[in-house]
Amino acid sequence: MEVILLMGLQASGKSTFYKEHFSDSHLRVNLDMLHTRNKEKRLLLTCLEISQSVVIDNTNPTKLDRQRYFELLDRADVTFIGYYFQSKLTDCLKRNQQRTGKAHLPEIALKATAAKLELPSFDEGFSELYYVTQTADQAFSIKEWENEV
Repeated sequence: MEVILLMGLQASGKSTFYKEHFSDSHLRVNLDMLHTRNKEKRLLLTCLEISQSVVIDNTNPTKLDRQRYFELLDRADVTFIGYYFQSKLTDCLKRNQQRTGKAHLPEIALKATAAKLELPSFDEGFSELYYVTQTADQAFSIKEWENEV
């Protein structure tokens, strides 16, 4: 079973990346849909029970935010994979301006996430880590993690 954690600012491309790369094989779990940590936990435990691979599509900005998933889902047959999205605040703010309805977030929300964003590391428990950027044409570029990005 794979547990994939997406990490990055709002409007950095995480949900689009999920749709393009994992929607056919992994269940998407995020707080925008579930609204509470309790529902998220219950769904993740069910996925663990039935060995359903998941993508956790939240901002996951800090090591502490990510640690909850390692503690909840840590088993020998679970592979933790992280995708860290380049999170240039100016680019995310620009993409956020193109959003409408509930998808459009207050600027302060992105700035608050940017202020606490921490780079992931293998010592958190990841088996694999990747660095994701978007090209000028909005395609995704994926590179294996190096300790310096």
